[in-house]
Amino acid sequence: MPEPYDVITMGRIGVDLYPLDIGVPLARVETFGKFLGGSPTNVAVAAARLGRRTAVITRTGRDAFGEYLHQELRGFGVDDRWVTEVEEYPTPVTFCEIFPPDDFPLHFYRQPKAPDLEIHPPELDLDAVRDARIFWMTGTGLSAEPSRAATLAALQARSESARSESPAPEFRTATVFDLDWRPMFWDGGDHSSVAPARYREALAHATVAVGNIDECEIATGEREPHAAARALLAAGVELAVVKQGPKGVLAVHRDGSTADVEPLPVEVVNGLGAGDGFGGALCHGLLAGWDIARIMRYANAAGAIVASRIACSSAMPFPDEVERALAEGAVTESIAAGPSGAAS
Repeated sequence: MPEPYDVITMGRIGVDLYPLDIGVPLARVETFGKFLGGSPTNVAVAAARLGRRTAVITRTGRDAFGEYLHQELRGFGVDDRWVTEVEEYPTPVTFCEIFPPDDFPLHFYRQPKAPDLEIHPPELDLDAVRDARIFWMTGTGLSAEPSRAATLAALQARSESARSESPAPEFRTATVFDLDWRPMFWDGGDHSSVAPARYREALAHATVAVGNIDECEIATGEREPHAAARALLAAGVELAVVKQGPKGVLAVHRDGSTADVEPLPVEVVNGLGAGDGFGGALCHGLLAGWDIARIMRYANAAGAIVASRIACSSAMPFPDEVERALAEGAVTESIAAGPSGAAS
């Protein structure tokens, strides 16, 4: 039997075109950097940077940007065997504006439809999904068919396998639902009538839920962090992680253990990839078997490092950078600059 992947993520991918001019409206930006993007894809990159064997299930257009994404995935050490092409739709492009410390508008170009929403259930390698130590999916994958059916098929395969004696349970660490609320991807936007029900359906199969306050409200109807965590546990997960931005992160486990961790001081350059860096580090900590307080501190540090840099994927930190940030109690200028001495 092939060695199981540490982490398989499923969902969004695209090209991020981020301005190299900070504090400048998009209409006036003249220079952009091109990067691999898409939240679950960035999580796979983040976990790979921390030494984990990762893969992503997604789709691109049959175009030059799709080729670029394959090149980037391989360069980051992420297995791209399940990244397939869609003839009908172009690879998505996302622009952002950078106004530190907390204003980073996103402009998604995913019309008429994003290829990553064209994942079909029969295309899934369910054996690999079942065997992966961590399977990571997102709310965006539930927003349209056939992606919704494929995402639920993967979740159901994980649930069914967890109830059986095969494969060996020691290989399964978590099924993570990144709540990832992006109203522009849903019919009805912020007032979508179907999103809460779809979130509840997916939560029944997940063991870990991760989201910010807005995302928790969509999933549970609760905005107060402790109430949201309790509601996520009641929906079926074992670990609820509620991200609170400048207030830090709250994690509550079904066994009664909790962690309420303050953020690491950082001079924010671009906060958009911080959650993905957090996610990759969360996977790393779960795989290492750490207690939840240690996991949250480590994940907070990883996210803070990404926030100190312009890019998302290429900004994901290496283990020594996270350890340095934890030891120093902040993301210093030298850490933000990255291994090459220049900000990523």
